[in-house]
Amino acid sequence: MADYYQTLGVSREANKEEIKRAYRRLARKYHPDVNKESGAEDKFKEINRAYEVLSEPEMKARYDRFGEAGVSSAAGGAGFNDFGDMGGFADIFESFFNGFSGGGPGGQSARRRGPARGDDLRLDLKLDFKEAIFGGEKEIRINHLETCKTCGGSGAKPGTKPVTCQTCGGSGQIRRATRTPFGSFTQVSVCPACNGKGQVIQDKCNDCGGAGNKQVTKKLKINVPAGVDNGTRLRVSNEGDSGQQGGPPGDLYVYLFVNEDADFRRDGINVLSEIKVSYLQAILGSRVEVDTVDGTEELIVPAGTQPSTVLTLENRGVPRLGNPVSRGDHLITVMVEIPNPKQLSADEKQYLTELAKLRGDRTDKGGGFLGGLFK
Repeated sequence: MADYYQTLGVSREANKEEIKRAYRRLARKYHPDVNKESGAEDKFKEINRAYEVLSEPEMKARYDRFGEAGVSSAAGGAGFNDFGDMGGFADIFESFFNGFSGGGPGGQSARRRGPARGDDLRLDLKLDFKEAIFGGEKEIRINHLETCKTCGGSGAKPGTKPVTCQTCGGSGQIRRATRTPFGSFTQVSVCPACNGKGQVIQDKCNDCGGAGNKQVTKKLKINVPAGVDNGTRLRVSNEGDSGQQGGPPGDLYVYLFVNEDADFRRDGINVLSEIKVSYLQAILGSRVEVDTVDGTEELIVPAGTQPSTVLTLENRGVPRLGNPVSRGDHLITVMVEIPNPKQLSADEKQYLTELAKLRGDRTDKGGGFLGGLFK
């Protein structure tokens, strides 16, 4: 999937004028009325799509946060997707000069602004290992924009209301006729007096300063489902920034990150750990207590267990996300401890020597293990 910044050849820090200049340069080069080469039309579509997203502050902010997924619902209009609907080479001036057209409607930035959905927000949340496994309720703190309760989001002082903008007559647009070598065109731009809203606030709300919303710190309680892992994303509806002009609020996306644990590791829905047993427990078999995410459990070590053998405690792993009744297993690697001969008592050395002789194992210094170490 193409990166819109790369498509226009600008950096992510580019301002609106730099993006516009880059678009004009590329659009002149690849417009199908000018460039007849194969692939020029597709390239022109990509350029238009990139400019459509990056030239609008709200769409650009969503793209910077979430990539193409954040702006996929705001796909380009028919003019950018179907060249049959374009009015020829003259239409390109609509983008070149902030709204030129051959009599058709102005660009999106020149249209009167109506209700707009608020921005989505992101919060990173760290969880302990067992919190990720079993889930539960977590309290979080967020900063977001909320609709001003004093003015109800209008931005006007209580008892007053916005009035029609005298500059644009309420249309939110300023039109100016211009003659060019290609014919007469009408330049349509956003009204600077009302910023495209069609209304101005004469008496601003003292609480929000006329913005219609306020930055608020808020505590929320969210439910973390059992079985989440690093990178799991939770959506909290309507807890993003408040909308504009009565639009709905955005959503809050909580990204989860799990802290490492000193005793346990995770492999999908299985939990991994290690235990140490003596060489006698491994040879003769034993019952040992092991730590699990559910608490202490008894594990049977079969006689003759070899080093690095993996034993399983079924249904003691991670619950499946969305189906907590089903769980993975706890896989335990057995580490067999070989004692240091210098720490053995004389009786232990004697018994081991006799056992070696009984088995016919060489224990002399030149060819064996026990004899060389015990001397």
